[in-house]
Amino acid sequence: MFLSVIVVGIDLSGVDHRPTGFCIMNENFEISTKLLFKDEEIISEVARIKPDLITIDAPLSLPKGRASLDERSSSHLRNCDRELIKMKIKIFPLTLGPMRKLTTRGIKLKELFSKMGFRVIEVYPGAAQDILGIPRKTQSITELKAGLERIGIKGIKENVTHHELDAITCAYVGIQYLLGKFIALGDENEGIIIVPKPVHGSK
Repeated sequence: MFLSVIVVGIDLSGVDHRPTGFCIMNENFEISTKLLFKDEEIISEVARIKPDLITIDAPLSLPKGRASLDERSSSHLRNCDRELIKMKIKIFPLTLGPMRKLTTRGIKLKELFSKMGFRVIEVYPGAAQDILGIPRKTQSITELKAGLERIGIKGIKENVTHHELDAITCAYVGIQYLLGKFIALGDENEGIIIVPKPVHGSK
């Protein structure tokens, strides 16, 4: 068991004029959250915190055979995306409308963080919430907050936004990853999404 660890969870928005949820979580599931906007703000916070792991809710790779999002291609899904679909978890293809900007931004930040020496993984809070039996934000923000508190998250503020709740979920998956309590979907050559193993009493 690690002595002390810090994970950053980022619920990334596709554009910098919309809020990005940002969560800092330690091994005791104690958290602090805020909203950030520009890449520079996110990078500055990460540099200040120096986390052991960064988890990002955004596609961080392209489908095999696709060199960019600009080219015409029939490749719209990665193996990790297909595995989520097989699990009956709703996803949006990364080539679909607003997902293109999110993917471009996510890949850029991953590359920057990696150059800074940080470990980065792709997560999907909606999938994690489904696996853990917690309502998604589209069902109820209040129930999502209660579900996160039920699995042990400490310190969620009363006026928390859904961006922050998804960032908390991202960070939680990161802690589970460091504990070895995770499932890796996809393959290293194309891209992996990390989801938590189901906990006792979840779906």
